Amino acid sequence: MIANRDSYRPFWKAPLFFFSRVATKLNTIWLRATYPFAAFGRRVSVHYSCDISRSISGFVSLGDDVYMAPDVWLNTAPGSGSSASKIVLGRGCKIGRRTTISSRNQIILEADVLLAPSVLLMDHNHEFNDTELPIHAQGVTEGGKIVIERNCWLGHGAVIVCNYGELTLGRNSVVGANAVVTKSFPPFSVIAGNPAKLLKTYDERTRKWIKPHE
Repeated sequence: MIANRDSYRPFWKAPLFFFSRVATKLNTIWLRATYPFAAFGRRVSVHYSCDISRSISGFVSLGDDVYMAPDVWLNTAPGSGSSASKIVLGRGCKIGRRTTISSRNQIILEADVLLAPSVLLMDHNHEFNDTELPIHAQGVTEGGKIVIERNCWLGHGAVIVCNYGELTLGRNSVVGANAVVTKSFPPFSVIAGNPAKLLKTYDERTRKWIKPHE
């Protein structure tokens, strides 16, 4: 039997834990009631420290059972004329603490995607073509689109960046800690490194994980 993690919490931290639970519940209720989200599913939990501005909430769609840990930042960049949601978190997505999701066009996380802490998802970049202007004054690039298919797991510090076109991470894939992903990978991939490379994939015929050369 696995011990309950709360049994190891020092007694003096119990009130802080209770306050955090209550504050998160109230924050979620407040967001649902007052922010114009494109969609806000059932049993959603958004920690009170998460940064989601009212002005961008209309471009954010949250499915049922979405969980956002402390200090998650959802951001949208101007430029795309589309009225579709720019950030879509599917049913059962779990977003680790300090994760940043910044979208100009569209970033979609399908059902049950799991993000470790400090993950970065970004479908655009800062423009830097004009050497006479500060980078912060040049706006952002046209960028592309990111799709993380269902049941993917992104490790601590993973970076997914799409500068153009569409980047798709196939379902049931695993991204190693601190990997930098700039291109698409098929379903059942295990990838790692900077730039990320395919380490192994699942062979449905043999029902085994194999290395690419095998």
